[in-house]
Amino acid sequence: MKTLDQLKPGERGLIANITSSDLTIKLLEMGLLPGKTVRFNFRAPFGDPVSIQISGYSLSLRLDEAHLIELA
Repeated sequence: MKTLDQLKPGERGLIANITSSDLTIKLLEMGLLPGKTVRFNFRAPFGDPVSIQISGYSLSLRLDEAHLIELA
């Protein structure tokens, strides 16, 4: 299954699941809910963090956080 950190700038994905970890609640509270569409904006110059667009706002995630988000 493809994860959020594997998208390229400009690509979109539909959140299918968030892998269970200590960060799951934090990600859900930030609005990363199953069924939501995300757009990958860009990677920082050294690759971490990444910027995404979800529900009308931009959000920065570390790669280890983005790797937990599975896309449909």
